[in-house]
Amino acid sequence: MNWRRLGAIMLKELRQMRRDRITLAMIVGIPVMQLVLFGYAINLNLRGLDAVIVDQAGTGASRALVMDLLATGVIRPTSEAATPQEAMELLRRGRISVGVVVPADFERRRAEGREAVQVLVDGSDTVVQSAAIQLAQMPLDSSSYVAQLTGARETTPRQISVVAFYNPERRSAVNIVPGLIGVILTMTMVLFTGVAIVRERERGNMELLIATPLSRSELMIGKVLPYAAIGLIQTTVVLALGLTLFKVPIRGSALDVYLAAVLLILANLTLGLLISTKAKSQFQAMQMTFFVFLPSILLSGFMFPFAGMPRIVQWIAEILPLTHFLRLIRGVMLRGAGLFELWPDVLALIAFTAVMMTLAISRFRKRLD
Repeated sequence: MNWRRLGAIMLKELRQMRRDRITLAMIVGIPVMQLVLFGYAINLNLRGLDAVIVDQAGTGASRALVMDLLATGVIRPTSEAATPQEAMELLRRGRISVGVVVPADFERRRAEGREAVQVLVDGSDTVVQSAAIQLAQMPLDSSSYVAQLTGARETTPRQISVVAFYNPERRSAVNIVPGLIGVILTMTMVLFTGVAIVRERERGNMELLIATPLSRSELMIGKVLPYAAIGLIQTTVVLALGLTLFKVPIRGSALDVYLAAVLLILANLTLGLLISTKAKSQFQAMQMTFFVFLPSILLSGFMFPFAGMPRIVQWIAEILPLTHFLRLIRGVMLRGAGLFELWPDVLALIAFTAVMMTLAISRFRKRLD
């Protein structure tokens, strides 16, 4: 063992690593990113769920109850509705996660010890459903409050009931399988096109492409479209397995499911093309893809509830295509909503695709230097 030669090799590797900005960024960036995401952005103790209050009683007691519910911090009113039907429509469209309905005969129901308040919750997310159940633990009278303090067993039925829609069995597969479509498409589509242009350079095919009369736009779009078909095949495989193995329903239109998948596929492919114009090698392209995939899976609402994240993290998550796709696919498959009803997320994906494709085309040059 020659320690001098060994030291020279180690010094050479350190210098090479210092010149590789992507590798240097991963050495520092990955620990920092994971620490920040898991320690600050990820929060399973949900607060501030989007809600609507339907107070049909309009009495002093009902208003006091609503104030007590809001004081828990679990819900925050973001929409208005006059009837339970309007609240259900907002729930189906994904505008709210929780609807509180106080009936017109609230006072009589409470006096008779019957169910006096209904909490309607989007049960497609089991974590949101568990957070909404906390509202049912709030007592409506002093006797229930005393029972909670003393640990005594209550003899009256619970007067605040939680009604979970779209996943009353609380099966996690119902929520996970639709999201897996987006996760798989994000991982594969960005990676496929992320190495597309770089692979042409490494294999020596760029010289042939330069000699062709293809424009930059034709070349970039031609790179994208074949992978779109592959993405649709992956979508079909996940849907088929979800239906047969996990009995995941498709309550909306199957056409809307595939249209939503196409929007995500195009968004991810154009993002991969932009990465490909920046990377110098296929390995570097894969490294840059990892920096996209990790925030997408953690901040989009796939693994952790979107409502539990700080506001500034939610703003960052709105940039990610997977965030909007999860709202679309869960809205269509689990709640039976249409893409037209979920138009803000549709427009967000279209805008993202247009911006990424424009940047990729503007950065690409049909030259070897």
